[in-house]
Amino acid sequence: MEKDSKIYVAGHKGMVGSAIVRELEQQGYNNIITRTHSELDLRRQQDVEAFFEKEKPEYVFLAAAKVGGIMANNNHLADFMYDNMILEMNVIHSAWQNGCNKLEFLGSSCIYPRLAPQPMKEDCLLTSALEKTNEAYALAKISGLKYCEYLNKQYGTDYISVMPTNLYGPNDNYHPEHSHVLPALIRRFHEANENNLDSVTCWGDGSPLREFLYVDDLANLCVFLMNNYSGDETVNAGTGKEISIKDLTTLVAEVVGYKGKILWDETKPNGTPRKLLDVSKAQRLGWKYTTELKDGIRLTYQDFLNNPHRVER
Repeated sequence: MEKDSKIYVAGHKGMVGSAIVRELEQQGYNNIITRTHSELDLRRQQDVEAFFEKEKPEYVFLAAAKVGGIMANNNHLADFMYDNMILEMNVIHSAWQNGCNKLEFLGSSCIYPRLAPQPMKEDCLLTSALEKTNEAYALAKISGLKYCEYLNKQYGTDYISVMPTNLYGPNDNYHPEHSHVLPALIRRFHEANENNLDSVTCWGDGSPLREFLYVDDLANLCVFLMNNYSGDETVNAGTGKEISIKDLTTLVAEVVGYKGKILWDETKPNGTPRKLLDVSKAQRLGWKYTTELKDGIRLTYQDFLNNPHRVER
């Protein structure tokens, strides 16, 4: 990409999209196009086609998505599948129709099998069954990355995909039902402090192992890959380190300053027992994360405190 290349960031209001915009601006890119959801509903094919025909972006970061935690995914399977599949197909297809130089598709590590060998390599995709609680979301994301691959093979496009591990950071979603585990814990411990609660009850037994990547590190990788990688196979984005949900919960409580008891409701689902990405491919390309988990949680908690809409989101 040149500094004045026309770059469209889809989903720029979300956590990932806003981080990509910050990274592009920091690196001196000065021709960034964005549209809010009210300005352009990516689920409407005709509107997306008209936007691409008018703007003709040279590069596209496809970070727009309908996202949520275990409860949201499990309770709204049809919505997660439809919204994600329709918006990504509209954007990718319109980019191809209008001669986009390169597109980068953002997926999720949940595309990999529930019981994939750990750490998960890129080539374990579609080798066994998915985790049922987020199967709909995963199937939509798999469809998006496969469509990019098929366009490359059939039409010679240069469309790539990135599969991030669990993300967190500025502009995250702290909704009590629809957020992911780390922002949900931040909110729960903060509110427990505000309400002087003696204990906080968390889902499951705390045994699952998870990997977390600070979103600004992901954004740095996304720009790096746009400039340095081409290929049909996706690229994993992570730290290569994992932590149990129980230890994560203790760490978040420490950062937030919550001193009460942490209880576990073992009648609630744990989700996938382990999700660690093999990040050797990104490392071979010359990239490595820089933000350690505790530092990232501190930064994220500051964002939570500074976010006036955190309760409504």
